[in-house]
Amino acid sequence: MATNKQASIRYRIIDNCLSNPQRRFSFEDLRDCLNRELAEINANHKEISIRTLREDLKHMRSREGGEAPIETYKKEGRSYYRYADKDFKLYNQGLNTAELQQLKNAIDTLSKIEGLPQMEWVQELSTKLEEKFFLENSDQLIMSHDHNRYLKGIEYLGELFHAILYKKCLTIRYQSYKTKKESCFELSPYHLREYNNRWFLFGRNQSFKNLTNLALDRIVSIEESNHSFIENEKWNFNELFEDIIGVSFSEKETESVHIWCSPEATPYITSKPLHGSQTKVYQDDNGLTIRIEVIPNFELETLILSFGERIKVLSPDGVKLRIAERVKQLYSNYFDITDSK
Repeated sequence: MATNKQASIRYRIIDNCLSNPQRRFSFEDLRDCLNRELAEINANHKEISIRTLREDLKHMRSREGGEAPIETYKKEGRSYYRYADKDFKLYNQGLNTAELQQLKNAIDTLSKIEGLPQMEWVQELSTKLEEKFFLENSDQLIMSHDHNRYLKGIEYLGELFHAILYKKCLTIRYQSYKTKKESCFELSPYHLREYNNRWFLFGRNQSFKNLTNLALDRIVSIEESNHSFIENEKWNFNELFEDIIGVSFSEKETESVHIWCSPEATPYITSKPLHGSQTKVYQDDNGLTIRIEVIPNFELETLILSFGERIKVLSPDGVKLRIAERVKQLYSNYFDITDSK
């Protein structure tokens, strides 16, 4: 018997009836309950037939239906239905064995991605699933990613993860690259993001309305704050990073950045776009011209410079001039421009 949406609803209603120790349900009682509940869901509902209810009970008893221990018993000359196991509830069983194994495999995969400190709970959960449900275990490293396990601040990942999950305001002592003096923030943490092998924390500083971005390697200490957590009602982190490269976020509008790519760089740029908005403008034997729609920032400039002479910004002038200034400074680091011929 195929399980469709309507049948699934009926099974849940029957399950609620049979797991209720406070009431007795005859066959007709089950029909009445089904018809009443379904009528509330759909005013045009047609009454459940005797045959349909019999098929539903048969399905629920089957292996496919969950092997519900449905039994009949007599009381005062009438026959009633109930679960033989008083603690049984079909829809409290949750995941089946195959689904549990898939969940265990996913957790194992997560636990075998190196570089996640203070995430011991992942391995503990995997072990509990294995012990309780006799699931298979694998010691083979399935996945890894490039990371610096000695990066300062990475030890805060687990603590920050839980602070975001449980909405805890934090007192963070922070040492910026730009100043020698430490700062202290009362921060409501919202999001963790990894970029270029570094981790960044985004949240709302008690003293500012704008989004605050802190590099984990510049954090000196973290303590739980007595201040109330400020709910995030402004920023959607599913969309926030769509218009930028990296983590340097601003309230500016996106710009169309046109970039020429040499024939040598074209295969790399094509197979690994600079940004999700990348589109081809023109291509010939001399190279490829692309366009990306982004908010210009430091990470965009750094990415462009990483290709060296193989790519060139064509527009807008603001981005083009900033790249030119950085190339000029780069050149001066190796040669004395005043003495060059």
